[in-house]
Amino acid sequence: MATNENLPPNVIKQLAKELKNLDESPPEGIKVGVNDDDFSIIYADIEGPAGTPYENGVFRLKLLLSRDFPHSPPKGYFLTKIFHPNIATNGEICVNTLKKDWNPSLGLRHILIVVRCLLIEPFPESALNEQAGKMLLENYEEYAKHARLYTGIHAKPKPKFKTGAISESTTALNVDQTNSSALNADQKNTAPGAALPVISASPSPLAPITVTRGNGQDQPSVAPVETGVSGCAASAATTTTTIRKEGGLAKAQADKKKIDARKKSLKRL
Repeated sequence: MATNENLPPNVIKQLAKELKNLDESPPEGIKVGVNDDDFSIIYADIEGPAGTPYENGVFRLKLLLSRDFPHSPPKGYFLTKIFHPNIATNGEICVNTLKKDWNPSLGLRHILIVVRCLLIEPFPESALNEQAGKMLLENYEEYAKHARLYTGIHAKPKPKFKTGAISESTTALNVDQTNSSALNADQKNTAPGAALPVISASPSPLAPITVTRGNGQDQPSVAPVETGVSGCAASAATTTTTIRKEGGLAKAQADKKKIDARKKSLKRL
């Protein structure tokens, strides 16, 4: 489950909504995955567009969101090796959307679509990979050959993201936030020094218990337990019955002694 300690609550809420939308209605050729431990790391698999040297390849990238997101743009990195003018050898992505053209109103969907478009139309003028940029300007066929080679070696289909994982994570996240809010509210409403309610660990008065029958099999049984006024009344009734029984027995013994004494007197006569 996601901890999301790196992002403020309002940003987490917006991200959860956007990620769920991307999962249910993904852009063409893009599949988004979520890091269960931290929503500030977004993963995506991008299919190489048809008619480009990246066709039939699947490229995994990640977006790193800083704590002041969306006021500052995320950093983008290709995790799959790719030969492209605007993608450095360490995977860093150079695109104006993530730099000077960034706007806080832009969402993850827009970013991912722009990155995929970059595979269709590179910008060699602002190249991070100078070799790829120079080759693209001077000899496109040679550039395309290198790009296809990288694609065939490195951009093989990746293990698919778990279906519905984003929806599960965002749902769990919303539940966690709701529980946290409720807990905070309870803590605020509890007076200082007030005793907190204690939940008894004792079994229910009517909890089933297990008894062993003669055949060696265990069968469930319910042990009725009376509490409160009814219990006290039952106890008193039992005590009264016991006293009455003891009194009757004592009287019978005394009568027997009297009869025995009379019999002895008659024998003497």
